[in-house]
Amino acid sequence: MPHTTPGGAPRILLVRFSSIGDILLTTPLIRALRLRHPGARIDALTKAPFTPLLADNPHLDAVLAPEAGESLASLAARLRPADYTHRLDLHGSLRSRSLRVLLPGRWGGYSKRPVARGLLVLTKRNRYPRGTPPVPERYFEAAAGLDVRPDGGPPEFALSAAARDEADAFLAAAGMPEGRAVIALAPGAAHATKRWPLEYWMTLARTLGVEGNRVVVVGGPEDAAAAATVARVSPAAVLAAGKFGLQGTGALLARCRVLVSGDTGVMHMATGVGTPVVALFGPTVKAFGFFPYQARSEVLQRDLPCRPCSRMGGPACPLGHHDCLRTITPEQVLRAATSLGGR
Repeated sequence: MPHTTPGGAPRILLVRFSSIGDILLTTPLIRALRLRHPGARIDALTKAPFTPLLADNPHLDAVLAPEAGESLASLAARLRPADYTHRLDLHGSLRSRSLRVLLPGRWGGYSKRPVARGLLVLTKRNRYPRGTPPVPERYFEAAAGLDVRPDGGPPEFALSAAARDEADAFLAAAGMPEGRAVIALAPGAAHATKRWPLEYWMTLARTLGVEGNRVVVVGGPEDAAAAATVARVSPAAVLAAGKFGLQGTGALLARCRVLVSGDTGVMHMATGVGTPVVALFGPTVKAFGFFPYQARSEVLQRDLPCRPCSRMGGPACPLGHHDCLRTITPEQVLRAATSLGGR
């Protein structure tokens, strides 16, 4: 049921157009806003493909998205009647800044620390101010004046009953009924330098199967080819990549005892449903603010003088060796997954 807005209660719009992890990392702020302002109207604006990430969030009144082909001017006109008292730009992109011009009013934003980030990539020296928080807490800067603070909890990816039923049916058909321990692997990543070598994923999948584990290989349609290669090497593995939407993938992750993933949105989906994560970080570093947030996790990384080489990954290792991920072995990942996920 929508929350009421008694006289004087804030009417809040949060804007974060993309992508998976960035959107899920807004949910600690959303939760804090609802706790502090139970009578407020709280709406979130994102791109249509990402609305399932927030559609079942119990702290939101509405999840909005631009319509197909809709201009920013038309979107602003559609938003104007809501007369939001607080508009939080959690993106800081050209699109969101343009929306701020077209929808004037009381806007708040947060600093991406572009100078510190750029200097860290360029010089490998951390110039972020001491005590700079991770991104989910940086978002709270946009809510200055709303008297909210982080509650110490993880991101929140609320799932529909339909998504849970879909995942349960898939796993049952694959011989992984309710209660059967399953490990999830996510070999994909948008940027090549964030991808652990495919042959390592294959070794990990084989070894997990030999040790008596069941494995589900997850990801989006763009990850399906690599995921299929990984799933084929072990009779204990089943391919789910490309077969589920965001909600269905989240429901699969919720059924797993641990996820092994690179620095991707799937990693944040797992923390949002309470599944422990073994995260493999290569070209990016903790100072950027995107490590698993307030969740059971183990980050595997290498302290190399060439890290970070970019702010979000790239098409190829600038030095040609990709040691940041190639030197993380399947044996190390297996130990971390076994320790974190239990047996």
